[in-house]
Amino acid sequence: MSQILLVEDDHLLGEGLSRYLIGQGYSCRWIKRMADVEKYWYQADLVVLDRQLPEGDSVQWLPEWLTKKALPVIILTAKTEVAHRVEGLGAGAKDYVIKPFAHEELLARVQAQLRPLGEVEIRYKSLVVNLSGQSVQENGQTVPLKPKEFQLLALLVQNPNRVYHRDELLNKVWGFQAFPSTRTVDNHVLHLRQKLPALEIETVRSVGYRLRGE
Repeated sequence: MSQILLVEDDHLLGEGLSRYLIGQGYSCRWIKRMADVEKYWYQADLVVLDRQLPEGDSVQWLPEWLTKKALPVIILTAKTEVAHRVEGLGAGAKDYVIKPFAHEELLARVQAQLRPLGEVEIRYKSLVVNLSGQSVQENGQTVPLKPKEFQLLALLVQNPNRVYHRDELLNKVWGFQAFPSTRTVDNHVLHLRQKLPALEIETVRSVGYRLRGE
C-alpha cells in the first residue's frame, strides 16, 4: 500500500484530499506545517506538497528534503506563471497541479508517478494479491473488494504470522484523521473471511488478528 504525505495548511482542502486519497486505497498522512515534513518524509512513497505554507515557500526546502530520500513530489499551487512551474520542477518536483483542481486530476497524477514502481504481486495459497493494481484473484477469478477491505488484506498478506492489535490495524488502514471504533476492524475481517475463504485469519484473543502463514 503506497504511503502519501500530504502537506497542506488549508483545512478544508487538506481534509477533503486526505479522505479522498484514503478512499482510493492509499495510506495518507496529512500535515499542515513545513516543520513536520522531515519527520514523516522517510515514511512516504510520494509527497503532495502545497507551495505556499505559513512558514513560506516550500520549494526552497525541496532540494534538501530530496537529499534525505528521493521521492516523487507533486506541487499544489495557485500560481499560474510558467516561471513558477519551472522553478518548482527545477527544485526536483515531478509534477505541478494548479489550484483549483478536481480530485480526479490529482489522483491521475499520483497514479502516474507511482506506476513506475511496477507490478507487485503476493501469492497466498490460491490467492494472487496485486498490490500495485489493488486487485485480488482466487483461482484465476477476480474477487471484488472495497478499498478498506483490500488495504487490510494487503497489510496481512505482506506480514503473515504477525499479530496485529486492533488499534494498530485502525491506525495503519484507517489512519489518524478518521478514527472509527475497533468494531470496524472486526467487521472488515469478517467480510474478508466471507469473500476469501482461503485466508486463514486467526483471532488472537483480547489482542487482534494474524494471518496464518503457509
